[in-house]
Amino acid sequence: MFEFWALPHQLPPLGEWRSWVVLGGRGAGKTRAGAEWVRRQVEGAKPLDRGVAGRVALLGETFDQVRDVMVQGDSGILGCSPPDRRPLWKASERKLIWPNGAEAQAFSAHDPDGLRGPQFDAAWADELAKWPDPEATWDMLQFALRLGQHPQCCVTTTPRNIPLLRKLLAAESTVSTHARTEANRANLAPSFLTEVRERYAGSRLAQQELDGVILTDLDGALWTGEMLEQARLAPVPPLNRVIVAVDPAVSSGPGADACGIIVAGAQLTGKPATWRAHVLEDCSVQGVGPLGWAQAAVAAFERHGAERLVAEVNQGGQLVEELIRQVDPMVPYKGVHASRGKLARAEPIAALYEQGRVSHAAGLDVLEEQMALMTLQGYQGQGSPDRVDALVWALHELMVAAAGEYRHPRIRVL
Repeated sequence: MFEFWALPHQLPPLGEWRSWVVLGGRGAGKTRAGAEWVRRQVEGAKPLDRGVAGRVALLGETFDQVRDVMVQGDSGILGCSPPDRRPLWKASERKLIWPNGAEAQAFSAHDPDGLRGPQFDAAWADELAKWPDPEATWDMLQFALRLGQHPQCCVTTTPRNIPLLRKLLAAESTVSTHARTEANRANLAPSFLTEVRERYAGSRLAQQELDGVILTDLDGALWTGEMLEQARLAPVPPLNRVIVAVDPAVSSGPGADACGIIVAGAQLTGKPATWRAHVLEDCSVQGVGPLGWAQAAVAAFERHGAERLVAEVNQGGQLVEELIRQVDPMVPYKGVHASRGKLARAEPIAALYEQGRVSHAAGLDVLEEQMALMTLQGYQGQGSPDRVDALVWALHELMVAAAGEYRHPRIRVL
């Protein structure tokens, strides 16, 4: 029985709750907790006996994640079920069917309206903090939870500072459990724990992704958690210009700052007030030496079919361009010189986020970590905000400098 060896945070609290939120770091055992809770709801004492729930909603960020993690994953429902109780996965119907007749249906958070019509007496919602439109999806799920005497929902998620999660945790009908990644160390590779703790020690990213803590904004933060969340959820505009921006590393070696390399694009049609940008990739590198970061920058340029490579030259001067030219003599290059401090350069870019004019691709966690540490009092993290510096140069070139050129075009003498 799972209850005999489960970790404390994997067991549902007692009481008449409506929602049970399992907060935890990466690999803390959240998926196993959700899968075992679903089994506990639908199974009876014997394989063919009915449980307290007969119709379950399985809701993840995408259908693929429901199938690959919640259903077929190592800690998913199929992997947790003994042979005489294992449900049948009907991929064409996106359904699990148990020997006792209970059913679970898969839904994607990208399609909240898919929850209109069906009704359930239990639900398992995975990675709620990553859903594209969490409020709308959660509302549709609540309307669908209307069968049985006391329909309940299990929510398993690595926390993010989003309004829905804060409201859910504050509700009187919600109970929660919490665990750091280390709580499940017996089922994780020792090298994984060592590597991630050493790499992200003391960072806000570690607090969120490993300790399972909902982060609050620093005083005077230029980029708040809400702004970053909106950037993740914002639609991607059609891009008609893409550039690569580089904040070169002053030194090299294991302890040196990273070389910030950011790829961003923009939709530059109509007037500047309607322009929107999209951050495509963080290609920053560390400890590779000058030629190494130049190669990484040019590789990013080629991979994204960029129009220009922009690099700050305060520290390296002409050497920066020479390094880029060694890798590709023909790359369109522009050196930019910082005449103002980091804060003064960053504030106009933060304003673009506040206006909802910048969106983010997935996988920018480390960049967003640095952005959250930029405040009116300066950068509150360790070392240099190299990735943010590159981001600022990229969006300044795409949006701010281009808008100035639009309003005050240069007069060309023919």
